[in-house]
Amino acid sequence: MSRELPTRRLLLVHAHPDDETITTGATMARYAAEGALVTLVTCTRGEEGEVIPPALTHLGSGRDDTLGAYRAGELAAAMRALGVTDHRFLGGPGRFRDSGMQGLDRNGRPGTFWSAGVDEAAGLLVPVIREVRPQVLVTYDPRGGYGHPDHVQAHRVATRAAELAADASYAADAAEPWAVARVYWTCVARTTAEKGLAELAAAGHPFPGTATVADLPGVVDDGEVTAAVTGGAYAAAKARAMAAHATQITVADGAFALSNGLGQPILTTEQFRLAGGADAARRDPGAVETDLFAEVAA
Repeated sequence: MSRELPTRRLLLVHAHPDDETITTGATMARYAAEGALVTLVTCTRGEEGEVIPPALTHLGSGRDDTLGAYRAGELAAAMRALGVTDHRFLGGPGRFRDSGMQGLDRNGRPGTFWSAGVDEAAGLLVPVIREVRPQVLVTYDPRGGYGHPDHVQAHRVATRAAELAADASYAADAAEPWAVARVYWTCVARTTAEKGLAELAAAGHPFPGTATVADLPGVVDDGEVTAAVTGGAYAAAKARAMAAHATQITVADGAFALSNGLGQPILTTEQFRLAGGADAARRDPGAVETDLFAEVAA
């Protein structure tokens, strides 16, 4: 290997800028601060996002169509807030375009992430896995949390890339094969979602309404959660990172809202489901880990 790697290495595969901070920002900040190598791969630049600030609506795909480059800058600022120094776009910035929300005609346009072949896109992620050699890989569940085509595709691509990276017969690069020890899916326990939303509604917030459990992505029954990473010490860092994504997120009074204007709590204990990996079979299925690297081999 060309460089010495930290003992713990975490790879996250997300669909668009801001997804990483909303669902895993505190986890990323915690492990980065503890000296782990935290690598973020973002699959698109989020060109089809809805722009919140009126002064920036001209960036959108229906006008200047420059939102992707702008959101890449927001992502860089968010990573600085979280202390994450290793961030890449899958295949390079702009290789895959945001596919838009589910059911739109643009989903299948040439160049969108959704229209890409899974093996083609996974082949671009394999060299990253073999380079950084993560013990832990984090991505979405098969529904992508809430059904967005790019989230579903990110799940498929990350899953396939992990398989290919461990396959010695897959010689896409000169690097040695690497088997990820654990693959986690992001999620939120139902009681966590209900409690956070109820507290937010009771405390009051500046947004037009409060989200419901149905508005939150990745909500699962409590028993499906296998890891809960507390990053309360990094709550301020997560809030700053969310605020950096100003075209997509409004942050105020310990809460945030997307373009729908519905208030949501900023969760600093982030939850995950163990979904696979070389180490998965030996984990206690009833345990809820507080560390994604618990007892994992270096």
